Amino acid sequence: MFELSEQAIDIAGLRHRLQDPRAGGFVSFEGWVRDHNQGKTVIALAYEAYPALARREGAKIIDEAKQRFDILHAVCVHRVGQLAIGDMAVWVGVSAAHRDAAFAACRYILDEVKSRVPIWKNESWSDGQSGWVE
Repeated sequence: MFELSEQAIDIAGLRHRLQDPRAGGFVSFEGWVRDHNQGKTVIALAYEAYPALARREGAKIIDEAKQRFDILHAVCVHRVGQLAIGDMAVWVGVSAAHRDAAFAACRYILDEVKSRVPIWKNESWSDGQSGWVE
């Protein structure tokens, strides 16, 4: 499952979706908005997405992870809209019978989402400027 969200990410609800009595391992990743990037002080940022394509490509990545790794369930949620420093921007969770598969699938999902899903980041900096970040 891949989702875009304008609201804070509900970690407890997502973890509940991943629980499975067959699972011996659960791995998650949280990406937070930091206060700096490329030598600039960041004061806020906004994520924009092309929703239909983002959801389709994100779902494809989740399906690929399920095929490549011996996992039971996987979820990725990416925020869109205005975020403040410290807000969670992305969450990935994977449950599997064994931890190695969960770790590998979690990293794969995050790396692929960051490189393939059409989500763009616009940072606001302390000098009053803002710009799109690669």
